[in-house]
Amino acid sequence: MRKLYLLLFITCLFLMAFQCEDDAVSTQETEQQDLLVSKKAIEDLAATSVCNDSFTCKFIALGSKPCGGPWGYLIYSTSINIEKLENMVAAYNKKEAEYNNKWDVFSDCAYAMPPTSLKCENNICVAVY
Repeated sequence: MRKLYLLLFITCLFLMAFQCEDDAVSTQETEQQDLLVSKKAIEDLAATSVCNDSFTCKFIALGSKPCGGPWGYLIYSTSINIEKLENMVAAYNKKEAEYNNKWDVFSDCAYAMPPTSLKCENNICVAVY
């Protein structure tokens, strides 16, 4: 009977060891979810910005299309921590480019036009195309 319990215990340990390895493997879906969480954090930070006579409106390229270039442009003002935002965007863009290469993602290859100008309306930066 002891041998049976010992064999069962060893078998459980063996199966648990392989289960841990499977958890460490990322999938396309988990990586895509990570990208969405990062993008939401970036957009949330930019959304806290306000514009007025003291703060200037700006934009930054956001995302990495598989064919090259950004998916679009994020509008924000200098009222937030710009260095933090720029670092978050750079990390996100790099991570998305790596994701695109790893998973052979494709897109329409259309060029996203940057805003021609920005204006402040009701303390919110607005892009003009």
